Amino acid sequence: YQLPALARAGVVLVVSPLISLMKDQVDQLVARNISATYLNSTLGPADLSERLAGLAHGRYGLVYVAPERFRSPRFVQAALQAKPWLLAVDEAHCISHWGHDFRPDYLRLGQIRQRLGRPTTIALTATATDEVRRDIAAQLQLHQPFILVTGFARPNLSYEVCAPRSQQEKDELAAQRVRQAGGCTIVYAATRKRCEELAAQLAQATRLRCGAYHAGLTSDERRAAQERFMEGGLDVLVATTAFGMGIDKPDVRAVVHYNLPGSLEAYYQEAGRAGRDGQPARCTLLYSAADTRIQEYFIESAYPSPEIVERVYQFLCSREEDPIELSQQEIRDLLKLPVGAEAVGTSEELLEAAGALERLESQENLARVRIDSDLPTLVDFLPKQARTQRRLLQAIEELIGNRRYEDVFVHPLELVQASGLDASALARTLRELRGLRDFDYVPPFRGRAVHLPAQRRPFHELGLDFERLRERKECEYRKLSKVRSYATERGCRERMILEYFGERDTVPCGRCDNCRQYGLSRQGGRGGVASGGGEASLPDRRVLQELAQMALAGVARAGGRFGKVLVAQMLCGSNSAKVQRFGLQKKSTFGLLSAYTQEEVV
Repeated sequence: YQLPALARAGVVLVVSPLISLMKDQVDQLVARNISATYLNSTLGPADLSERLAGLAHGRYGLVYVAPERFRSPRFVQAALQAKPWLLAVDEAHCISHWGHDFRPDYLRLGQIRQRLGRPTTIALTATATDEVRRDIAAQLQLHQPFILVTGFARPNLSYEVCAPRSQQEKDELAAQRVRQAGGCTIVYAATRKRCEELAAQLAQATRLRCGAYHAGLTSDERRAAQERFMEGGLDVLVATTAFGMGIDKPDVRAVVHYNLPGSLEAYYQEAGRAGRDGQPARCTLLYSAADTRIQEYFIESAYPSPEIVERVYQFLCSREEDPIELSQQEIRDLLKLPVGAEAVGTSEELLEAAGALERLESQENLARVRIDSDLPTLVDFLPKQARTQRRLLQAIEELIGNRRYEDVFVHPLELVQASGLDASALARTLRELRGLRDFDYVPPFRGRAVHLPAQRRPFHELGLDFERLRERKECEYRKLSKVRSYATERGCRERMILEYFGERDTVPCGRCDNCRQYGLSRQGGRGGVASGGGEASLPDRRVLQELAQMALAGVARAGGRFGKVLVAQMLCGSNSAKVQRFGLQKKSTFGLLSAYTQEEVV
């Protein structure tokens, strides 16, 4: 989208989910004397106003925005005035419920595109299955879009899976792969704690320069770790999935997954950070069945039950402060929830979508005032004896002017000066005014916070979409089962990835551990067929044990109600009438052994 922006006059609006990534891209463009800017939560009010005016008057060729920006009527108005001719949606898989990194704020883009007059639109992602591609087109309301899939094969990457028998062996294998890399290595671990421990262990075992990167570090600490790694000051970076989006370091020679990722999309994206220079690189997954339980915990935390959502809502309603500046972890700990803090975040997302609360970002010690009414004044709705309230509301309406239906940020001192009230009387009167319909006030706060409207509805009247949440949860379990299949099957690793992303007529790569172990040729058939005599190669004892565990898991999920043939159909991912009638396609083990024939599974 950058080249079209240079070739044609007008504004190109770019939606990007990562603040640091958009800043890097804008800095590079500006360094080349290209008119570009970004709008996100790091800007102060003055900078934001200046850039919004620049957008509205067409002073920029490229404008990068975070998806959350479309919540602002003021921004939408500026975008409408700018009339962008191209809308570019980066990391477009975030718009799909079935993508691996769904973000609710992306869902506004389809409606926004219509309001902008249906500009030419390009949606870009490196990791989208056929289902996700269709969903992206539907969510953006694209009519018969041209879909370009450039191919998922990376001929310079060799994939392998190792199955250590103990924790000690796993640590030794991680250190061995780091030593053998011959260059920079990224090691992915599932939890913050494991990142810290593993970075220290690898530094001691390999005598290499190792660092950690995860969401528990401050933004300055994360930035410092990333810069050291990108500039060659670290040989190894041990990270959670918080690291990687937009990272383009060419000389990463190895990527090691210490824990099982949650989906093949995530694995392909993270492993694909190796070998960006086209030189050979190695991608290793250290697989143990116990890691599956970590991912199952993450899924349960990300998709909470209605009971947990209700507990979070009732807890927030019971708080007296406004806004509520408790972190998701603090809320989780206070409620003693049996799932992770992500469950609180998902609960807040659901409640926000229903209009029951609003999640806020700090605005540099500024208060927020909002009037959602076309009436000349709301003062007439106040009793005549409420003189203080009437005086303050009149002062606020003068400050807001014609900026109705949008958030207006003001310093509390402005309200003190405009109303003539002292600070304590001002705070008290503002709390009283919050009971007025179409008026809202949020005092300053430091970090992220939650704001609830004065009129609060009973939980059962919110109309939350728990059916869609259940579908997404089942989708996550199906994705997890595909990763387990990838880790335990005897077919070509690259071929499994390519077929997962919808590529047809693939052949074994000849490079991965399975191709080497089982002698698969590039002319060979489905995984497990030897290039010589044509007889199927039996997997080793470890793999057989894994297959038996997965088959027994399918038996357990079937609840003793069905025979082995129907259970095998469910495990193979069959869409037979019987599987559909009994709802077996909804089981978490559906498709778990899809790479095997029904006869083999029986």
